[in-house]
Amino acid sequence: MNDIQERIAVSFKSQGLMTTLGAQLVLVADGEVQIELPFSEKFSQQHGYVHAGAITSVVDSACGYAALTKAPPECEVVTAEFKINLMRPAIGERFLAIGRVQSSGKLFTVCTGEVTFPSQGQITGNYRPQIS
Repeated sequence: MNDIQERIAVSFKSQGLMTTLGAQLVLVADGEVQIELPFSEKFSQQHGYVHAGAITSVVDSACGYAALTKAPPECEVVTAEFKINLMRPAIGERFLAIGRVQSSGKLFTVCTGEVTFPSQGQITGNYRPQIS
């Protein structure tokens, strides 16, 4: 494990929300991070789907950590702005949030994110944040 992978793993373990959701860090690579979210009725909405807030939180973390892989070692990152399109209900046993850096600058890093159903190969949402 290299320095950035270790830094992200330690940071991820300290996030109370990711722990509460049962999310797990799956992949840390240069410009890409993947986080898996298991289904839980505790985080469903009134129709039984995973709540958009849970989906958005996990893909936001994936994008933030992807941005961190491009940041200087002395820097931290936070989301400055985002847009999400939810294209279908989050129905399934497991979801995979994938964050990828599109452009990394001095003040902002633009990422793209998606949440997929690995067992079905379908995308439930697209996410586009600016990270500072």
